[in-house]
Amino acid sequence: MKASTIEFRLRMVIMIAIVALGFWSPWIEMWGIGRRISLLGWLPLELSRLGPLSFTVASSAVIVLGALVAAVGVVLRVWGTAYLGYGTVHHGQMQASVMMADGPYRYVRNPLYLGGWCMMAAMSLIMPPTGALFAMTLLTVFFLRLILGEEAFLASQFGEPYRDYLRAVPRLVPRLRAGLPSAGHKPHWLTALLSELNPIGVFITLAFLSWSYDHVLMLKAILISFGASLVVRAVMPRIRQESAEPE
Repeated sequence: MKASTIEFRLRMVIMIAIVALGFWSPWIEMWGIGRRISLLGWLPLELSRLGPLSFTVASSAVIVLGALVAAVGVVLRVWGTAYLGYGTVHHGQMQASVMMADGPYRYVRNPLYLGGWCMMAAMSLIMPPTGALFAMTLLTVFFLRLILGEEAFLASQFGEPYRDYLRAVPRLVPRLRAGLPSAGHKPHWLTALLSELNPIGVFITLAFLSWSYDHVLMLKAILISFGASLVVRAVMPRIRQESAEPE
């Protein structure tokens, strides 16, 4: 069930492929499965048919809920990256330089995966319903495989202290109170904000652009934020190296 080393190394490529298939949804034209309408338009329509809410109220509720889910994703991703560090978050291999038990990691073991799942869930509102179901199902399974792979790796590296951490902090459902005392690590907020431009862009798209129901505009905004995140990812290691060099 746990992910292999190659899956971890190619995790971004795999996620991009799943999301792209969710937006494309080729089975709609090929086999007539589903409709070429966004989940953002389909869900309020179904809610208005089944319940007492009007289509207008249901549409507003879906947009607000999507924006809130995206906001949770931003908070978890930025908070987790600020403590774990850019180099560890975006490294091609599993890292075990330090056992992080600070910041959000005192409340939930996998804030980055949970935040990524929230970001993808918000983004799925722009996909066709069958595409959203396909993408979120595969992404959920893939994230769980990555989590199990990382937990097995860290347990082999840190041994009993890490197993104590597993018993103290839940995997995916955050505690309302911290399960561990603060370890005193300092967060790097600016680096985290720059590193997480993609979830920030998804939140801005859902919170402000979704009211126009212009799905092309929303998709362009998400692609721009994703492109900006790739630029930062390419530049960030050089900036970190230059800042670490002695004058």
